[in-house]
Amino acid sequence: MFTGIIQSIGKIISITPGSVDTRLSVDVGKMPFDDVQMGESISINGACMTVVSFDENSFSVDVSRESLAMTTLGRLQTGSPVNLERALRLSDRLGGHLVTGHVDGVGQITERLSEGRSVRFGIRVPGTLTRYIAHKGSICIDGVSLTVNRIEGKELGLQIIPHTLEQTIFSEYRVGDEVNLEVDLIARYLERLLDKDGDHSRLTAEQLINAGFTYSE
Repeated sequence: MFTGIIQSIGKIISITPGSVDTRLSVDVGKMPFDDVQMGESISINGACMTVVSFDENSFSVDVSRESLAMTTLGRLQTGSPVNLERALRLSDRLGGHLVTGHVDGVGQITERLSEGRSVRFGIRVPGTLTRYIAHKGSICIDGVSLTVNRIEGKELGLQIIPHTLEQTIFSEYRVGDEVNLEVDLIARYLERLLDKDGDHSRLTAEQLINAGFTYSE
């Protein structure tokens, strides 16, 4: 489990294709790493990966065929910058929101517009995910916990402040780039709990009211 608060911008050192998977080696940058352990989880651009080897400044992970197909990790190149976050400890502050590191889909940057010191981004998301995205709700983009400023059809809007631009790879994004998406964990489980027959279209305002999640006037 993660928080979506990026600890470091790392860099891909090497990419070693295997018969069915790929090994990535990653320089950790400024991320605290002196107590790393074999088998621990680290989020790379929002995808939870398992450490299979490490030294004092880097670690390696094996990216499965499924992860290569469902995330942007297969598009990385040697030298690519990546967002890194180590797994949440129970004693840590939850500065972002609960993030599993299980990527739900890939979005595409459709807009980048400077507004004062901030930058406005538009991102097109798969239609299957829009039901889980709410105005002022949380979403994880390449491992970064963010607030949705708008959602219109299949496009969401984000306002990225200078701190986030400096501490993540958002500063690198250009129109057309692809990003990993993870929708809010609560939205996914809420739908599942209310949808007893597996028919997603049955989730209604009346169900939410009856379940105590909202109220009618």
